[in-house]
Amino acid sequence: MKTYILRLIFLYFVSSQLYAQELLPFVENYNKSVYQGDNQIWNVAQGKDKAMYLANNHYLLRYDGVVWEKYSLPNKTIIRSVLIEGDRIYSGSYKEFGYWYRENGKMRYVSITNKLHLFNDNDNEEIWKIFRYNGSLYFQSFNSVFIYDGKHIKKIKFPFLISYCFVVDNNLYVASVEKGLFEMNGSGIISIKGWDVLKNTVVHAIEKYKGQIYIFTQKKGVFLVENNGLKPWENPLNETLKSNGINVAKFTKTNKLIVGTGNKGVFIYDFKANTYKNINRNNVLMNNSVLCIGFDKEEDLWLGLDSGIAHVEINSPISFFYDNSGILGSVYSVATINKGYLIASNHGIFEFDSGNFKMLPNTQGQGWNITKIGEKYIIGHNDGTFCYEKGVLTKINKVSGGWNLSKSIINDTYFQSTYSGVLVYENASELNQIKIINDFYKPIKYVAQNIKNEIWAADNYRGLYRVFLDENFKTKKVENITQQSKIKNDFGVKIFEFRKEILFLINNVWYTFNSISNKLEENELFNANFKNISDVVAIDKDHFIVLQEGILYHIYANGNDFVWNIIQEKYYKGKLINENLRIFKSGDHYLLNLDDGFISLQLTYKNKQNKGVKVEVYNENELLAKDGKIKFNTELRINVISGVYGARKPNLFYRVDDEKKYLSVSNGVIVLNNLSSGSHSVAIFKHEGANYEKVSGFDFRVAQPWYFSFWMILLYLLGIGVVLFLYYKWNKLRYTQKLKLQAEELKHQREILEMELNAKNELNIQEYQRHILELELKTKSSEVAGKSLSIAKQSEMITNIQRILDTENDFNKLKSEINKAIKINEVYKHEWEIFETNLNQIHNEFIIKLSKKYPHLTSKDIKLCVYLKMNLSSKEIAPLMNITFRGVELHRYRLRKKLSLTQDENLSIFLLNI
Repeated sequence: MKTYILRLIFLYFVSSQLYAQELLPFVENYNKSVYQGDNQIWNVAQGKDKAMYLANNHYLLRYDGVVWEKYSLPNKTIIRSVLIEGDRIYSGSYKEFGYWYRENGKMRYVSITNKLHLFNDNDNEEIWKIFRYNGSLYFQSFNSVFIYDGKHIKKIKFPFLISYCFVVDNNLYVASVEKGLFEMNGSGIISIKGWDVLKNTVVHAIEKYKGQIYIFTQKKGVFLVENNGLKPWENPLNETLKSNGINVAKFTKTNKLIVGTGNKGVFIYDFKANTYKNINRNNVLMNNSVLCIGFDKEEDLWLGLDSGIAHVEINSPISFFYDNSGILGSVYSVATINKGYLIASNHGIFEFDSGNFKMLPNTQGQGWNITKIGEKYIIGHNDGTFCYEKGVLTKINKVSGGWNLSKSIINDTYFQSTYSGVLVYENASELNQIKIINDFYKPIKYVAQNIKNEIWAADNYRGLYRVFLDENFKTKKVENITQQSKIKNDFGVKIFEFRKEILFLINNVWYTFNSISNKLEENELFNANFKNISDVVAIDKDHFIVLQEGILYHIYANGNDFVWNIIQEKYYKGKLINENLRIFKSGDHYLLNLDDGFISLQLTYKNKQNKGVKVEVYNENELLAKDGKIKFNTELRINVISGVYGARKPNLFYRVDDEKKYLSVSNGVIVLNNLSSGSHSVAIFKHEGANYEKVSGFDFRVAQPWYFSFWMILLYLLGIGVVLFLYYKWNKLRYTQKLKLQAEELKHQREILEMELNAKNELNIQEYQRHILELELKTKSSEVAGKSLSIAKQSEMITNIQRILDTENDFNKLKSEINKAIKINEVYKHEWEIFETNLNQIHNEFIIKLSKKYPHLTSKDIKLCVYLKMNLSSKEIAPLMNITFRGVELHRYRLRKKLSLTQDENLSIFLLNI
């Protein structure tokens, strides 16, 4: 009875210790919207390539820390189990098992059971577990086990339904659902004496830890194997596990037990500290049903959940305090107390003890800072300053807004920066006795002292002041040092004490004060080591935190050398309270405030970032070999894979083609677009805060754009030739057109000239015609005169002959007189010939033209033409030609034929136009 009571007391004591720990490891949750798969994760393991492989119902999932990939079996069945050996990832599913391997950036599947007919049509066989035993692979279902030696497969069917098989040392245990636990001996199984307690329960794990075998049942808890049988695990956690149902359990190399339950998440038991942590949906886990447990190379935990995946960094030097209730709000400062934590938030001041928050009375509102002095905690608050000691809270002053409390470097005096100036605490044991520095009423954020009777004060907004004081802390003089030093951008000045020296961080530049020049001057040591620092917070004399480009670094100062340790951004991304970082040192840890809680970090933690970085480069979803070639104007995706998922994951940057600027590798992916043709290189660097160290790289080439290909160049040349030809033709056409235009212009000018000449000729012709008309008129006159003369002479001759005939009777004399009259007429005939000669001369040009055109015409024809041109009638022509009228008409007829005139053509008009 006494032993039982002592045991209960011990269990109660241990239980109180177990529940005192509220800090949790960092957890990354991945739901199905992230990995684009199904809900349940049945098995998880890390491959030789450091990628995580998971059995996810219809998919095999692969995650390398950058990209999620999913693959289906050819028969689309559910994948229940995976086992990784070397480059092979074995998987078991419904009536199927085989292995996967990676080739050209993709997973390929090879079936082992294809065409072997290992499964009966009536069997409902699913391979739930794969393990190696005695050199062979075992593929286990709930009814059978298939033994594969690399060439042949042997099937052993169990006489009853089993849950799982377990290999411990050289023994193979088979857990039935109802009949208890058996040991497999060759092809048979034998029962184990003293283990009857395991009947009618499901055994979900058998593990060996430090020589002791642990058996984990679903509802009866944990048992330990002894010589005479089994005994319950005497630990208060065992009762909790019984009530929540054990699904899976494993031991780690760091003396921890991991137990996944059906409805309470995962329990992490630390054998050294004799404490456990429960990660469930109430704190950070997204699902309470844990189906499987896996580990990575860092010994961190991977949980397969009923809905999703969780990565739990159980070996990280960083722990977290989460407040999912929203009670705290944003945490501005935190400190450890004997029974938990004292927390200052924007909601008030809280005690946290045994999982419960308690707001201290009259502290509702903005809390700023908690500083420990001896056993007292001084709390700066919007409504004044409080002192917390041994669980009792008292208000020591009503001055609003105690931002920071700092100790003088030269003595034990404390200075508090407030909304309205600086308070002085000369005696730490009498904190309610304060002095206010008069004539200096500004919102002061930081205060420091390293010389008696003066302090340094940084305004909350802008400006750094040097305040001279008398012995009673009354203001004698105030100097604006940033103005004196001609520093234009003096917003957000920060004061940092390092080894009894005061430094000032102003606009990312470090300064110290030169008392000789009475001005600030740049600090060579800190500016050389800490560039682009936006915030700095001291931990102790050798350790401090800096915020550089959004990344926190824990700095260890070793003389004038500084060791940088990156604190991964994933732990606090979007959770830092800008300009209000607070550090509280607690033993070998320090606490850092966050928006929804705080972080606990090991003081001696040294983050040796992993250097084993590899790259996988994809172009158009195809893996690109080193020095490979990609098409122009296509996207290049570079997956930068470190194979590290926890705290040692490196902080990576990259440069393209030796550019000066280092670019952050966001989420492990580099995407390059719009690359010029030619050779390019991408260099990957690990950044530890101060230096960049190259850890990997990739060279590739970008092809000429399609429009610079051989055929396109040929086409361009052809096109250029065509263009030149067309240009030549066009120019020729233009030249031709120009010549044509010139010809037309010349023609036009010629026509104008011709018109002018024609007009002139017309005038000349008119003059000529006038002259011709005059000549014709003279000719007509001559003709008329000739005719008149001829008629007159003939009339006279006829009269003379008549007179002779009438007067002379003598025949001979009559004959003589008539002959005499005729001779006289012949004299006149000569005058007629003269007349004809003159007529020919007048019409000489006409006669010439007519003779040339119609050489076959006779002189008589020409004479008729002349008379016709003179517009004489046939009657008038008859006597002139000494022929009858009929003879003239006949002659005209013959002339028309000789001139080839038609009946419609007028002979006189024709002759006038010649």
